[in-house]
Amino acid sequence: MAASYYLALCAQDGRLRIWNTDSKTLHQEYVPSAHLSATCTCISWGPCRTVKEGPQRKKRKSEAGHAGEQVDMLALGTAVGSIIIYSTVKGALHCTLDGGHSGGVNSVQWHPKDSLLYSGSDDTHIVEWDLQTGKTRCKWKADRSSVTSMCVSPDGKLLLSAGQTIKMWDLETKEVYRKFTGHATAVTTLRFATTRPPETNGLYFLSGASHDRLLSVWQVREDGKDKNSVVSFTLTDEPQHIDLITSCGKEEVRLAVVCKDGQLHLFEHFLNGPCKKPLSPTCTVQMSGVEDTPLPIPLLATALTKDTSSLLLAYGSRLQPVMERVVSMVNTAERHVCLSRDVHSTLSLTMETTLSKVKTPIVNSKSKVLLPGLPGHQAPVKAPLGSEKRKKGTDTKEMSIEERLGEIGLSEGGAKGAPSLQTDNFAVLLVQGLESKDANILNKVFQTRKDVLIKKTVSRLPLPAILPLVEEITKRMQGHPYTAVLMVRWLKAVLIQHTSYLSSLPDLVSQLGVLYHMIESRVKMFHKLSKLHGKLYLFMTQVCSGRTCS
Repeated sequence: MAASYYLALCAQDGRLRIWNTDSKTLHQEYVPSAHLSATCTCISWGPCRTVKEGPQRKKRKSEAGHAGEQVDMLALGTAVGSIIIYSTVKGALHCTLDGGHSGGVNSVQWHPKDSLLYSGSDDTHIVEWDLQTGKTRCKWKADRSSVTSMCVSPDGKLLLSAGQTIKMWDLETKEVYRKFTGHATAVTTLRFATTRPPETNGLYFLSGASHDRLLSVWQVREDGKDKNSVVSFTLTDEPQHIDLITSCGKEEVRLAVVCKDGQLHLFEHFLNGPCKKPLSPTCTVQMSGVEDTPLPIPLLATALTKDTSSLLLAYGSRLQPVMERVVSMVNTAERHVCLSRDVHSTLSLTMETTLSKVKTPIVNSKSKVLLPGLPGHQAPVKAPLGSEKRKKGTDTKEMSIEERLGEIGLSEGGAKGAPSLQTDNFAVLLVQGLESKDANILNKVFQTRKDVLIKKTVSRLPLPAILPLVEEITKRMQGHPYTAVLMVRWLKAVLIQHTSYLSSLPDLVSQLGVLYHMIESRVKMFHKLSKLHGKLYLFMTQVCSGRTCS
């Protein structure tokens, strides 16, 4: 959250959504051009700065800025090593930082004062970016393992980086100032708790690791005797989101931690040295539904307010989060609070009118709307036209599926002008084979090579059967090359007939990720095989010509 006014979420589909927590509306939505391949791995709000007009080149009137304008930036790290800088003021892409990392970016952090950005990656390096030029300013090796988390000190002089070992860097010299060990797994969370310089023994920071239910607090001492953590906060799962507020003049820290299991833990503590026992939360908040058998509702993020009287919560789905401001429960006598909410009636999936031009039709409250791809929604498959006539007045035994398959003429075509029932039978049998996962039925259907028959069969399939068909095609394409050649025809027909339905699925990336990577790897291998085929052809031609001459 940025200044407790906006909530930025990047879902699995690669879309960046920014929500206004005051109006509870979708403020902006951005889809990167490579959101399917370069998925977002981390996100960080930039500091709010005031733009001042300096003695730069003379700008045109259309480019002239205004003094006092606040520019809020978002940095998004991707799995391919690039960093996307998004401007919330412009509502568009600001710039893209490339060429700094050879692995996925795990953490991005802004400098609080200068126009600098720091990124840590799987390639074990830290890169310092100059945002004015969009190029790397400095790059150094941080550790032997991946850099999983980072944090810049409030004064901008120190940088924390961590894999399994936490290192504190002097940003002026790029040298290690301190080392801290104590986590058995990769560190995923780093956060400075105080703003005092390390020379006063009053600099504290927090760290959390994956599969670790303790949030550790470290003290940076002037004498260097800071090998172990001084305080530990007890959690129910690994931390997912942290927000803290420090008081002026005292080392009192108000801490809110959202764990991976969806619970919120609130702490209040004075950082004045080591504490032997782990501290339990002063209050634990959990969300649940209002059904007869209530189900837990996961909390996504939280934000503390300076007046200590309210708390901002974001819960529910990442695609449809619900934001609510509740009364702070730190000073209550109850150690565990469960809030019951009806998520379906309080969904905040609304968009500002300036962003959307689509008019929502007026629908009766009693009407039911069926969406494609919902669980349990099985659309009926149209049977052949003559099926009802055959059923009337027949006392013969019903044919089995194998007998029906035997009577389907795959290689014999019907007479000209006669209605063909083969396509309808194929659609029915294909749905039955996908639901029962019968290999015999699927093999009979997939053996056809007629493109017209494949196209008509795919077009007659119901929407809930499309995704299982794609999964079955993906599975068979990984087998024998002869089978893969046949599956390409079916995949082509699916993409031509049902592209609009596939693009509307919320989990499209996870569903088609295996197929995409398999096709990409085979395309790369095809170029290598083509080069090898050309070299072998030239070699065999020279051998044959040599034999002819001799």
